[in-house]
Amino acid sequence: MLNSVPQNQAIFIGASVGGVYAMLDLVAELPADFPAPIFFVQHIGAHRSHLASLLNDRGPNRAVEAKQGDVAAPGTIYIAPPDHHMLLEGGVVRLTRGPKEHHARPAIDPLFRSAALDCGPRAVGVVLTGRLDDGSAGLRAIKDCGGIAVVQDPAEAHEPSMPQSAMAAVQVDHVVALRGMGKLLFQLAQPRPDLPAFEAPAALRREYAVGLGDRTVENLKVIGEPSMFSCPDCGGVLFELHDKHPVRYRCHTGHAFSARSLAATQEEVTDAALWTSLRAMQEKEAMLRRLAEVQKADGVGNAENSLREADELAAVSAALRKLTVRAPSPASFDAS
Repeated sequence: MLNSVPQNQAIFIGASVGGVYAMLDLVAELPADFPAPIFFVQHIGAHRSHLASLLNDRGPNRAVEAKQGDVAAPGTIYIAPPDHHMLLEGGVVRLTRGPKEHHARPAIDPLFRSAALDCGPRAVGVVLTGRLDDGSAGLRAIKDCGGIAVVQDPAEAHEPSMPQSAMAAVQVDHVVALRGMGKLLFQLAQPRPDLPAFEAPAALRREYAVGLGDRTVENLKVIGEPSMFSCPDCGGVLFELHDKHPVRYRCHTGHAFSARSLAATQEEVTDAALWTSLRAMQEKEAMLRRLAEVQKADGVGNAENSLREADELAAVSAALRKLTVRAPSPASFDAS
């Protein structure tokens, strides 16, 4: 199915760790009356954000926290609000509390996929500093639909992993330092009236539908195969997607991970489970010791057995504590 090409270019930017500072530098370089809308996702989770006011104070173009139904306008920077994915459909902003991707909401990949489908060759995707690899698959989608891929030079990025991952997954068009990126984006934002219609890959359409909760199992069976892994966010079976650049997984409720973000999220879940188990054993040990006191005072029951069981739990708790404090941090999965 061929898509008609919208009139204007549009810029889509994603960042994680260090992204706020990178954007503050970038918007200061952008000229006033920028000729295209800019959409920006920063990993902020559900935390309240003052990013729009910070960017407004730093650059000449208006920055706003995106709202449902906003019509994309040139010279405006739309920022994904806390705990919402930001999408673009028919040139209009759509906000969803859909399933997390890479254990994040807002995430970069959902925005980039919508950009690929909505704008095709007029989409310019930009991956800035950040850990792991959110944005890599979405940037690949933009390229598959004829768009342009831009990556911050990893050598100067606060966290080089996201730019490096994007470069490994996508044949990027531009690798550029922040100083000079504003000039490049201004050039890429100029109207291009000669672009043809484009055809989005069927797999991309199906994955986008999964993110919206549309016939998820049916679509997953076409674009992936069930794996041996379960989703750390909901416990469902993860499907390994056929597209291996990068290797990615999705569950039937829509949660999405790369191999790297899945490993990092599993580590977080495991760490939480270990500390919960340690707390439960320590509470049980304390209760057994209190029970032994009651048994001695009342002369009812076997206080020695209770104390013996409490001592056994204390030994197990000590071993579990050593294992817990020595467990690798999620950042260890971000080594490049």
